[in-house]
Amino acid sequence: MRHAMSVDVEDWFQVGAFETVIAKADWVSLAPRVERNTDAVLALFAESGVKATFFTLGWVAARYPAVIRRIVEQGHELASHGWDHDRVFTMTPDQFRADIARARGTLEDAGGVAITGYRAPSFSIDARTPWAHGVLAEEGYAYSSSIAPLKHDHYGWPEAPRYAFRPLAGSPLVEVPVTVATFGNRRMATGGGFFRLFPAALTDFAVRQVDAEAQPAVFYFHPWEIDPGQPRVGNAPFKSKLRHYSRLGAMAGKLRGLIGRHDWGRMDAIVARLGPVPVGMTAA
Repeated sequence: MRHAMSVDVEDWFQVGAFETVIAKADWVSLAPRVERNTDAVLALFAESGVKATFFTLGWVAARYPAVIRRIVEQGHELASHGWDHDRVFTMTPDQFRADIARARGTLEDAGGVAITGYRAPSFSIDARTPWAHGVLAEEGYAYSSSIAPLKHDHYGWPEAPRYAFRPLAGSPLVEVPVTVATFGNRRMATGGGFFRLFPAALTDFAVRQVDAEAQPAVFYFHPWEIDPGQPRVGNAPFKSKLRHYSRLGAMAGKLRGLIGRHDWGRMDAIVARLGPVPVGMTAA
């Protein structure tokens, strides 16, 4: 089965781990690395012919439209990651609508393609935001990949289904949660920092596990994760620094191995090939 490869395009200073120590007003004064890192990801995918989905901040697209065009020109899907990494549960429905509209307009102007997919920053569609899917549906999105169906100290919706579902009766909008590995009743994350920190065998296990249930896996990472030379944020909390900087130098090699062991493609193509998708929050 073909699985979904996705990239959350944001710069090293825009991550949730540093939001308490780096003010958004200071972003413009920090050394940008998102364009060079995204180009490195594009080169990595080109090595193996993999096409992926790039969930991109509107803030990034406004400043680096050339790399947005390269994403599209090389056959990848361009999708939205919101405007500037505000978590959904920090916004009102009206603010969320304005955020995704601003991001979508900027992304479409830069890439020259329609934006039909969305991923919430830090997987922040959860039990606190039951209205978010309704706003996405009203704005015409085809799918979201905004739920991490597990318990985590920063995010997660452990009651959510593991696999694709339609969150709204009467709407074609599909939510496709990121893949978790299951061990009995326990769910464990497999993408991003978890992929860096834990043996690649864990992600391989999760992919085989969902494949055995005739479901596509959804893997994600960030361009800054293949950049061991990025600046260090000395005043960040210890746990944040541990999560953000650990094993950055190993990430590119681990990604090449993962790409070579499984079949990967774009999120929109994966969603288009889904069979009947259940409606509602019935856990799988």
